[in-house]
Amino acid sequence: MAKIVQQAPRARLDDTRFFLVMAFVMAGTIVAGFSLNLVAGRSSFAVPAIFHVHALVFFGWVALYLAQNFLVGNGSVALHRRLGWLAALWVPMMVVLGTAMTVLSVQRGAPFFFDAREFLFSNPLQLLLFAGLVAAAITLRRQTDWHRRLMYCGMAILTGPGLGRLLPMPLLMPYAWWAALIAVLVFPVIGAIADQRRTGRVHPAWAWGIASMLVVQLIADGLAFSPLGTAVTRSVMDGTPGSHRPMTPAFP
Repeated sequence: MAKIVQQAPRARLDDTRFFLVMAFVMAGTIVAGFSLNLVAGRSSFAVPAIFHVHALVFFGWVALYLAQNFLVGNGSVALHRRLGWLAALWVPMMVVLGTAMTVLSVQRGAPFFFDAREFLFSNPLQLLLFAGLVAAAITLRRQTDWHRRLMYCGMAILTGPGLGRLLPMPLLMPYAWWAALIAVLVFPVIGAIADQRRTGRVHPAWAWGIASMLVVQLIADGLAFSPLGTAVTRSVMDGTPGSHRPMTPAFP
């Protein structure tokens, strides 16, 4: 028994270090993806104001997630808890802005390697899942093991746009969206493997996170490729520059 008691603080320390390191890895993935787009000339700062507001809010969340993991690693738990309530304001802004940006992107011409319908429905639904995971994590904030893993899964969802800019998406057509999702799932899988190596068991939060991402994507596809989904996408695209691109993935 004494041996078990002595190992517990070390296990918690290893857990904290893992989440801090992975917070930087996920943040680095997002920054790398968007930086590559800038360097490659595929994006610029000469865009409507909503693009800049969207970037500020989403990168603000990345900074908050990093800060929260750093505060826990530094032992500043009280400040971590107070700062955590910012999520109650921040996450709804992210859902609204992310949905608005999705509609605007479809109207401007969604990336050619994605199906416009899948792009239009999947982005908002995955954002709602992100919000749901964060809400669940806050609800379970006293159960640290669940809290930090659910937050991690939520953050993993946000790496999708970064990974989509790093992967050779045109070569993955017509399955580019699913390829990006599988890349996102690598992060919770890493978490599950790390659990197995540290404790000999995989925490159920990883299964919930992975399963929820897959289920939400299946729902999004079901809606997107239905007659209603096609009609909604067409109505969003009609009369805009995006209407000139095929609805299905196709090289320009």
